[in-house]
Amino acid sequence: QVFNITKVGTIAGCMMTDGTITRKTRVRVVRNGIVQYTGEIQDLKRFKDDVSEVRQGYECGISIKGFNDLQEGDNIEGFEEQEIKRKL
Repeated sequence: QVFNITKVGTIAGCMMTDGTITRKTRVRVVRNGIVQYTGEIQDLKRFKDDVSEVRQGYECGISIKGFNDLQEGDNIEGFEEQEIKRKL
């Protein structure tokens, strides 16, 4: 479910299906198999409380920095980027 809140923006009501998401996790919004946006989490909430992480099996609310076009049915995927030094 998607909530539009004045002065806050759009918040996606989500169910964590796998893994853990934190405020520092980068996310991408996928709609119909196409990546719509890649960015950072602005707010992460459980009910009305701000939280630092949400684990698998729990519901949460996610607001994404610079992206308010969330729609019901969108998938929000969290990911981490790792820098690996090349070796010769």
